[in-house]
Amino acid sequence: MTGLRWCRRTTVTIAEELAAFDIFVSPNTVARLLHQMGYSLRVNAKQIATTASPERDRQFTYLADLRARFQRQHLPIISVDTKKRELVGNFKNPGRRWECQPRRVYDHDFRTDSTGIAIPYGIYDVQENRGAFVVGVSHDTPAFAAHAIALWWNREGAPRYRRSRQLLILADTGGSNGSRTLAWKTEIQSQLANQHRLAVTVAHYPSGASKWNPIEHRLFSALSLNWAGEPLDSYQKILNYARTTTTQAGLTVTAYFDRRHYPTGLKPSPEEIASLRLQRHEVLPDWNYTISPQM
Repeated sequence: MTGLRWCRRTTVTIAEELAAFDIFVSPNTVARLLHQMGYSLRVNAKQIATTASPERDRQFTYLADLRARFQRQHLPIISVDTKKRELVGNFKNPGRRWECQPRRVYDHDFRTDSTGIAIPYGIYDVQENRGAFVVGVSHDTPAFAAHAIALWWNREGAPRYRRSRQLLILADTGGSNGSRTLAWKTEIQSQLANQHRLAVTVAHYPSGASKWNPIEHRLFSALSLNWAGEPLDSYQKILNYARTTTTQAGLTVTAYFDRRHYPTGLKPSPEEIASLRLQRHEVLPDWNYTISPQM
């Protein structure tokens, strides 16, 4: 009634403040009453877009149409992205686990104390609810991203979709699989379209809309929960935790180790650019295109 807000008070503090008004209740009663009134401890929700493209809604509509078209024909649809790179070593990993004593880890995350870095590139099969991680050891480049998808297709995609000559890839607009990255397109051409005789359609989510990419909430979130609070001190542990990630919805995950070195800063050669068989769609052509195999 006075306009005083106690939203940052603990239940103990609120109980003490109420006692000053001759209202004597326990902290547990305060918590119960707050829940009855619809209150709970909450964090800020990132839901107000400040960098939204004017074509955002149009792209989401087109994405839904593309997905429906591929689903009707039971053609493969994968959602891809690179998860946050991890230092491999005895470093703190956010989260809590049931332990008798806290796990002792390094007090600073220095690269010199690590045994390497892990770059998990994720592929999520939208129709089959199956995920795959390709863990790299050098850099997140277009060549690495394309190789990860090609590896998945060779090991899992082709056996699962034996008659398919088409593939739909859902990706963000930035990073190694960015819509403006020419090397991403030429690598898809050489490593996926030409190598496996696939017509690869790529549809990018608008800038600032990566959280709607299915891989974020169907695969990455499940993996983060699975290894929460566990120091990732070896590549084998990272692979094992990826392979044991499951959900009540039936998610299963495979994992592969990529020891190759992928140098940064490489640009496609004039020959690679000339041989690129890129067909941009009529709807938002910068975000939607198909790369066909060379004849």
